[in-house]
Amino acid sequence: MSAGLNLRPDGALDFVSLGALVHRLDTGLVPFRKAGSCHIHVSGGEYNVAANLSDCFQMSCGIATAMVDYPIGELIAERVRAMGVTPFYKHFVHDGVHGPNMATVYSDRGAGVRPPVVFYNRSNEAAAALAPGDFDWERIFAGGVRWFHSSGIFAALSPTTSALIIDGMKAARRAGAVVSFDLNFREKLWSIWGGQSRAVEILGRIVEHVDVLVGNEEDLQRGLGIAGPEVASRSALDPEAFLGMISKLVATHPRIQAVATTLREVHSANRHRWSAVAWIGGKPYTAPVCELDVVDRVGGGDGFASGLIYGLLAGERPEDALRLGWAHGALLTTFPGDTTMATLAQVRALANGETARIQR
Repeated sequence: MSAGLNLRPDGALDFVSLGALVHRLDTGLVPFRKAGSCHIHVSGGEYNVAANLSDCFQMSCGIATAMVDYPIGELIAERVRAMGVTPFYKHFVHDGVHGPNMATVYSDRGAGVRPPVVFYNRSNEAAAALAPGDFDWERIFAGGVRWFHSSGIFAALSPTTSALIIDGMKAARRAGAVVSFDLNFREKLWSIWGGQSRAVEILGRIVEHVDVLVGNEEDLQRGLGIAGPEVASRSALDPEAFLGMISKLVATHPRIQAVATTLREVHSANRHRWSAVAWIGGKPYTAPVCELDVVDRVGGGDGFASGLIYGLLAGERPEDALRLGWAHGALLTTFPGDTTMATLAQVRALANGETARIQR
């Protein structure tokens, strides 16, 4: 047992994500409309957690997702292999004109008073066509799986993806896995399928199967319809608005054993104050506050989730699991791209209070 979670002690896979793979075209400090070149980062909220757990935390991880057999898919698949993640693909053939496609995210990082800008093209995305029956869960979980994860971004892609998430969660539960979900409420995605009321209906059905939930007070309010206080006038680092909603959340969804979120106060594109808060096993925990000099903020929340999940899987005390998530999320913002370049030693050092003095 760890933090009230009934964790399997072993399994061929420590962690499996279900979601969409995307590629991000990042123009760095140059606004996208003025750019002449870009870096390509492979991403996806669900994949990022698996990649972080594999590369930094040396856990055995997999992802169930869509793959299109064309050069963009080949680039993405190469990056998945490089991060040590085992893929379970539903393959699609590109027709040369209409797709289906691997989704594209476009971004620049901003600087100072100029905020970062992110937009995307998910037109005819292969992952949106995924549906129950596309994955043989019994085969995927045959050697044992300890943790299963998905997110609200994938749930919002189409009417079939939410049904697939529930299908995967039920199979994971039968295999003895802990189930987690990142609410990741995205208004633009849900507006296509009926708006916030539809999101509350669908996400509510999914969260019935969830042990560990990631999401801030806005996610809880807009994604699950949980009543909460007006937070606009409060400090972004004040955990009370979040913690004040937990009793209402667990009354509606009593299966939940842990809820966690990052806390971020943005002073400029490159200067943030960063903390985190969690409710685990009936008790609240808060992480320290630190000053971040941000290189690339995309993926910081997924970095937090992966560090927290690692801590819980490793049997750390709840407060230490939260600090590992806080530390890894902070470190991830110091690297370009959506996935980790940190080592476990670096994460533990920051979690234990070490500074950025030069290492010789």
